[in-house]
Amino acid sequence: MKIAFIIFNGITWMDLIGVYEPVQKLKSTGYIPDLDWDFCSFTEDVADYGRFQVIPTQVKNDLSGFDAIVVPGGKGTRELMNDAAFTDWLKTSSNVRYKISVCTGSLLLGAAGFLKDRKATTHFDEYETLRPFCKEVMTDRVVADGDCITAGAVTSSIDLGLHLCREWAGDEAAIAIRYKMDYRQ
Repeated sequence: MKIAFIIFNGITWMDLIGVYEPVQKLKSTGYIPDLDWDFCSFTEDVADYGRFQVIPTQVKNDLSGFDAIVVPGGKGTRELMNDAAFTDWLKTSSNVRYKISVCTGSLLLGAAGFLKDRKATTHFDEYETLRPFCKEVMTDRVVADGDCITAGAVTSSIDLGLHLCREWAGDEAAIAIRYKMDYRQ
């Protein structure tokens, strides 16, 4: 299984790290030994608004070769959801099995057309912004509808990561990883 973690300027890093930490443990603990990932961006340089910078492993690559894309949120999503070049790049993942977002990353999935006729969630301040992109806005921390899985505000990223552990490796893996993280739901 191969995951594309989408990174962009104006990202909220906790959205990414919260889901990344439990998911990467699927590999490090042997539940999915062939799990692999890349940090994919549409630009060479990626930083949040505090100037915390990460170097992407792939830039403007076609996303169709991945099994899942994970799109975090952040203030940068508001501009990117109206950026045709960026949303066209995201659309290269149309055949990818799992389209996943944290917080306002769902606005980007929506702008790419992936949430049409689906239930989804986002940051609680952006429910109205998400509404035109999906069938129904939910207030749950994690919403799974077909191949799209969305999570609410920033701390729900850990819940999402554990949801993916359960989805991809079963209850035993999710419980063991949650225990290793000392995360009490």
